[in-house]
Amino acid sequence: MNIILMGPPGAGKGTQAKKLVEKYGLTQISTGDLFRKAVKENTAYGVISKYFTRFGYLVPDEYTVMMVEDYFAEHDVSNGFILDGFPRTINQAVKLDDMCKKFNFKIDAVINLDIDKNKLITRLSGRRTCIDCGSSYHVVFNPPKVLGICDQCGGELQQREDEKEDAVAVRLHTYDQSTKPLIDFYRMMGKLIEVNGDQTMDDVFKDIENSLNK
Repeated sequence: MNIILMGPPGAGKGTQAKKLVEKYGLTQISTGDLFRKAVKENTAYGVISKYFTRFGYLVPDEYTVMMVEDYFAEHDVSNGFILDGFPRTINQAVKLDDMCKKFNFKIDAVINLDIDKNKLITRLSGRRTCIDCGSSYHVVFNPPKVLGICDQCGGELQQREDEKEDAVAVRLHTYDQSTKPLIDFYRMMGKLIEVNGDQTMDDVFKDIENSLNK
């Protein structure tokens, strides 16, 4: 089973992807994680990503497509996968279709998590991430035991540049302009599953699971 997980920034795609991995044994392919790894390792993709995301903009399609295609070329995904953060534009969706043909797989379902924009700003601007192990926290919904310190490894918690309020506003505007048209694109293909993202994490997952079982 190969799934695309869609939704605006802060909708909980990463959390639901991890639950799907545990339930179905799929490989999670998160472009955000891939770019952050590239930034940490200071690769060419990392330099490009750092320049654009610090201002809240998407990395240009050509680089994102190249990175995802490189991933498929280097990894075995025969047990199925979840694409988290890709595609984000119609152009990327068309390129993904080309990858399907090249690597001989197909997309079975596209899950879209829907949630109110104002709630997303609160979710995103309150996030804090460990600079050492990458664990995520939230100042309201999931605070660490000690302020500013990671529960897992004791590393320092920081707010990412792209999760500061001004950058969040830009990210949501970019999503509205570039990514929302994908909803209609996949709806016309008959692959779209709409899920209410404004629920508890467990309830969201139950809705996803029920939809996939159908």
